[in-house]
Amino acid sequence: YQRIGGDAAIRKLVDRFYELMDELPETYAARKIHPADLSESGNKFFDFLSGWLGGPQRFIEKHGHPMLRRRHMPYAIGPEERDQWLLCMKMALEETVADVDLRDSLYAQFVQLGEHMRNRGENTHACESEAA
Repeated sequence: YQRIGGDAAIRKLVDRFYELMDELPETYAARKIHPADLSESGNKFFDFLSGWLGGPQRFIEKHGHPMLRRRHMPYAIGPEERDQWLLCMKMALEETVADVDLRDSLYAQFVQLGEHMRNRGENTHACESEAA
């Protein structure tokens, strides 16, 4: 949380992420999962990232445990949506995080997060079958 620059840096990352999702025609599949007004999505993502990166647990305080996979289950998230989401995140990281090592480390974690959210396509139940 401190290494990325705290609230201001996270807000900048989130804002740029959603601007890219809104601007890039090649991210249409990921964009259509979101509401027309991205304000609330941006606020929730900011709250989530704050805690995920070791800062204040805003998301938990406001909404309870993230349960990201469960919260995203109503939306069809396949490889295409995942990759489009990651494209926006990669570009936003490149534009807002100057520390290359931090940027690469964060992107690797976002790749894992994006894959965890996928609920369509091959091997989408790997997590559930391991837990059984």
